[in-house]
Amino acid sequence: MMESLFCPHSPQEGRGHLTTGIFRRRLDLLLVALFVLYSALPLLADGHKRKQDFGLGFSSVIRAPESEVLEAVDAVVNNGIIQGSKEFNKDRYIDHSTSASSSKLFPEWKEPGKVFYKVRTQVVDPRGFYESTDAGTLAVRYVVQSKDATSTMVRVDAVFVEDFRHTVHPSDGSVENAEFKDVQDHVDALEEQKRAAAEGEKHRQEEVARKALEQKAEREELEALSSAQNSAQSLEDRVKQLRRKAERLIKAPGAELRSAPFHSATALKSLEPGIEVVVLVKSPYWFGVETEDGQHGWIRQDQLEPLP
Repeated sequence: MMESLFCPHSPQEGRGHLTTGIFRRRLDLLLVALFVLYSALPLLADGHKRKQDFGLGFSSVIRAPESEVLEAVDAVVNNGIIQGSKEFNKDRYIDHSTSASSSKLFPEWKEPGKVFYKVRTQVVDPRGFYESTDAGTLAVRYVVQSKDATSTMVRVDAVFVEDFRHTVHPSDGSVENAEFKDVQDHVDALEEQKRAAAEGEKHRQEEVARKALEQKAEREELEALSSAQNSAQSLEDRVKQLRRKAERLIKAPGAELRSAPFHSATALKSLEPGIEVVVLVKSPYWFGVETEDGQHGWIRQDQLEPLP
């Protein structure tokens, strides 16, 4: 009778439903616990990073000659900011940094390469350094090593040291990566400037060559014109010379145009003084001539004179 009050089914069926409900409740609790644990994983990871994962630095090869990389590194070292870290959430980076020739925060560099330093003092709890909670000095070191004529190795290291306890806080790599990217961006900008300058020089040379060709063509044209003019002048002078040789003027008081080179030959017409005739045939005393109207005949040589 009591069993019927707890379950309308048989005792065996009641025990089955009870077991199923307990299982479901336990499963729900397990899922909730897993969800809470999963949600807390990033917090746990951030709060328990291993110290050996810090202070590894960053190095990579930049495809550019050492001279360009040194120019880029010098610009980054002197730009007054440290990328990849900040003091307050509103900051984008740490500013008011200065370049330095050395830093006691790093051991002396004894390997090949040129070394640069950038330092910022009185930094308050910079982001990206192992368990940093106080004020101190942040220093970045850049090492430039030539690989060959077209590639250069750049290594960047960063460290933060507290002023009071002098505790060393290694970097998680954020500063190194950001500063290296800044160097790479400067190299890319230099390469672009070189490319633009080379392109500009190419256009300038092409323009100079084009103008030189135009000037050459103009000179050749002027020379050809001058030559033609000289030739024309020479031809005209030659024509004048031939004309002076071939043409004569009738002397005063005039002359008789005869049909043959004889005094007794028939007179064809009388020619007035100053009339021009063309000499066609010469004999010892007579010229065979053609008048302006195309008539042919003979005139004594002493009755003709050269053109003026």
